Amino acid sequence: MNRITEILNVKYPIIQAPMAWITSAELVAAVSNAGGLGTLGANAGQTTVTKDPIETGERMRTQIRKTRTLTDKPFAVNYMIPGTDEEGAAELSGTFSEAVLKIVCEENVQYVVAVGEANEKVIRHLKELGLTVIYRALDPTIENSRQAEAAGADIIVATGFDEGGGMPSHSIGTFSIVPIIADSVSVPVMAAGGIVENRGFKAALALGAEGVFAGTAFMTAEECLTADVCKQDIINTESTDLLLFKALPSYWRTTPHKLGIELYKKSEQGASVLEIAKMMKGTQGPRIAQQNGDLDNGVNSVNSAISLIKKVRTSKEIIDDMVSGVEF
Repeated sequence: MNRITEILNVKYPIIQAPMAWITSAELVAAVSNAGGLGTLGANAGQTTVTKDPIETGERMRTQIRKTRTLTDKPFAVNYMIPGTDEEGAAELSGTFSEAVLKIVCEENVQYVVAVGEANEKVIRHLKELGLTVIYRALDPTIENSRQAEAAGADIIVATGFDEGGGMPSHSIGTFSIVPIIADSVSVPVMAAGGIVENRGFKAALALGAEGVFAGTAFMTAEECLTADVCKQDIINTESTDLLLFKALPSYWRTTPHKLGIELYKKSEQGASVLEIAKMMKGTQGPRIAQQNGDLDNGVNSVNSAISLIKKVRTSKEIIDDMVSGVEF
C-alpha cells in the first residue's frame, strides 16, 4: 500500500512540480495520463505578464478547463501561500493567490500544491474548503513540517538543496532532509530535489519518502513548454558545470551562460541578494531562459543531477523509467 497514491487517487506517487512559466494543460495532462499528478503552475500556459488578479484567475480557469479536455485523471493547481512568490522573490498581498483559489473552488479542483510559509490559518482554510493539501516549504524544517501537519496538510514535500529554482537556505541535501522530515511527521512525505530517474526514485523510498516531487526531470519532457534550446542546454551541460549564486530567497543554481556567469561572479564578490535579484529580473530571469530560450539574458535554473538527463522524452517515458521495478 502507498498512502500517496491513495490520497491522490493516482497510479504512481509522482507529482510534477508547478514550475511557474513552463507548465501548461498539455504537460499536466500528459503527466496525469501517465499515472502521476500533474500540476498547473502560477502562470501555466501563459507567455505574457499580467498584474490583474482577476485576469490571473481567469487564465487559470482556462487552463483547468483545457486540462480536463485532455485527461480525466486527477491534477493539481499551485497555490502560493500569501507572503512569498514561488521563488521567494517578492512579497504578495495575497490578492493573486486568493484569485486563483476562488477559481480552484469554482472549477472543483481537488488538489492544491501549497507553497510557502507554514501558515496554519491558511492551511486550515484550504482544508475547510475541502481541498487536499500538498505542502511544500521553500525552506523545509522539522518545525514547519509539524506546523503544516497540525494544520491538516495531507502530504509534506521535503525539498533538498539539490533542487532547481529558488533553493533552501540550509545546504542540506535531498537525501539528508528526506529522512529528517519523514521521521518528524506522521503524514506521508515526498522527496524533492535532484531526482530524475529510477535510482533516485528508489533511493528516496528507501530513505522514508513515499513518493517524489519532480521539476527539472520534466523540463525536458516533450510536452513541456521549455524552449528547445533550453532542453538541449540541460542535456548538454554536466552537473559539474553548474554555477551556484546567492539570490532571493537564498540560493540559485544555473547553467553557465552570460547572465548566469555574471550573477555567479557578483555573488562571489559579495553583492547583496537584492542587487543580484535585480540583475536577475526576479522571476523573469528563469522565464527569459526557459520559456523564451534566451540563455545569455536569462537563468536556466536546474537541479544538481542534470548529468543524468540524456535526451528529450515523453512524460510517460520519464515516469515509466522512474517507477521501473517498484511495486505499489
